Amino acid sequence: MGRLVRENAVCVLAAAGASAVMAWLGLYGFGWSDYEVEAEPSFSALTHGHVLEFLRLAPAYGGSLIERAPFALLPGLWGGGQLAVYRMVALPGLLAAAALGVWLCARMRATGRPVLWRAVALGVCVANPLTLRALELGHPEELVGAALCVAAVLAAARGHSIWAGMLLGLAIANKEWALIAAGPVLLALPGRSILPNERPEDLSWSRVCARVRGGREHIACLASAGTVSTVVLGPLLLVSSGGFVSGTTVAASPGASIIFKPWQVWWFFGHYSKRALGPLGVHQAGYRIGPSWTGTVSHPLIVVVGLGLAGALWLQRRYRAGGGTVSERDALLLLVLALLLRCVLDTWDESYYLLPFIFALLAWEVSDDNARPPVLALASTVLAWLSFQSLTGHVSPDVQAAFFLVWTLPLGAWMALRLYGSPFAARERRSARIAAPQEMTVSSLGNPVSTS
Repeated sequence: MGRLVRENAVCVLAAAGASAVMAWLGLYGFGWSDYEVEAEPSFSALTHGHVLEFLRLAPAYGGSLIERAPFALLPGLWGGGQLAVYRMVALPGLLAAAALGVWLCARMRATGRPVLWRAVALGVCVANPLTLRALELGHPEELVGAALCVAAVLAAARGHSIWAGMLLGLAIANKEWALIAAGPVLLALPGRSILPNERPEDLSWSRVCARVRGGREHIACLASAGTVSTVVLGPLLLVSSGGFVSGTTVAASPGASIIFKPWQVWWFFGHYSKRALGPLGVHQAGYRIGPSWTGTVSHPLIVVVGLGLAGALWLQRRYRAGGGTVSERDALLLLVLALLLRCVLDTWDESYYLLPFIFALLAWEVSDDNARPPVLALASTVLAWLSFQSLTGHVSPDVQAAFFLVWTLPLGAWMALRLYGSPFAARERRSARIAAPQEMTVSSLGNPVSTS
C-alpha cells in the first residue's frame, strides 16, 4: 500500500491541482447556463428538505441529480448557499475524470511510457478545454458518464462482471446515452460460446463448464446494471407528474425541434430560415432548420447503431475461422466508435458531448502494448475545440459543419477498419486459405501423399 501511494503521489497531486484550476475557471457562477434552468430548481428544493419536489422538478437527466444529491447537501454543513451547491455537485465529475487520469497514468508508468506522455494523458483527462466548457454550461454529469463507461469496460475485461454491471447501471442512470456502452461492456467480459464448427464431443467437461460460467457472467452483469439503474431511476418514474418523464420523452425523440446545430451529419439536409436559432437561442443568419424526420430518428438511431456495431463485432468474432473473444483493446475501440457516432448523429451536438469519446479514445491508446504517445486523443481535443469554439463567429455555420465532418467521418471510418478489418483484406485471406497447397510428403514408394 505504501509503495502504491508513493508511486502515484505526484500524479494524484497534479490531478488535484489541475482539477482545482478547472473548478476555479469554470465554476464562477451558473447564471444564464443550463444549470440555472434545468438543475438549480430541483437542487434548491432538495436543500430545503422537499424531496418530492426535488424529484418532480428533475430534468431529463434526473438520475444524475440523484447520484450527485449527497454532494448537494454538503454545503448545508457550513451554511453555504446555492452557489456552493452548484460547485459541490460539479465535484463528482472532476473527481471521476481525475481518478481515470491517475489510473491511466499508472498503467502507462507500468509499461515504461515516458513522463511527458503520461503528462499529456493526465492533461487530456483533467485539464481538457472541453471539460471547462461542460462546467460553464452546467453539465458536469457528462464527465461522470464518460468515466463510468470507460471504467465499466475496463472492469469487464478483467472479469469483474458485477462491478462492470454496477458501473454501467450508474452510467445509464446518469444519462441515457450510456446505453450504447452496454455492447462493449458485455463483449469485454471473458468467455465465449461454442463455435459452429465445434462438436460437443470435442469439448472437454472443463471447457464446457468454463463457457457456461462465461454466460453466467454476462447475465450477472446485465442483472447488476438493471438493478442499479432501476434503484436510481425508480423514484423519478414513480413521481411521473414532473419533468423527468416528459423531458426524457422529448430527449429520446424531439420531433421537429428547432435545435439544429452545425456539428452533425444531418446539417446539410436542413434549409435556411430566418426562424433558425443559433447559439443561446438567438436568431442568426446562416443557420438551418432541420426536417422533422431528423429529430425523430437521430436519438433512437444512436442507440440502434451503437448496439448494431456491438452485434456485428460479436457475429464477426463468432463465425470467422478460429473464433475468438473480444479483447479489452477491441472493446474499448468499439466504445470509441459508438461514442463518436453518437456525436455525429445527434442534431443537438455540443462540444462537451465529445468528452466521453475522447476519454475512451485515450484509454484505447494507453492500452496499446507498443510505446506510442496518446496523439489521437490530444489531436481530437484540439480539433473539437476548433470546431466548436475557434471557428464559431468567424466562419459560416456551413463551414463549421463541413470542418466537423471532414475530421470525424474519416476518423470513424479508420476506427471501423481497425475494428472489423478491411473487406478486401478479408477476401484475400479467404482466397489464400482456399488456394493454399496441401502439405505433402513422400511415401516409401516415391509417391506423394497428402498429410493435411
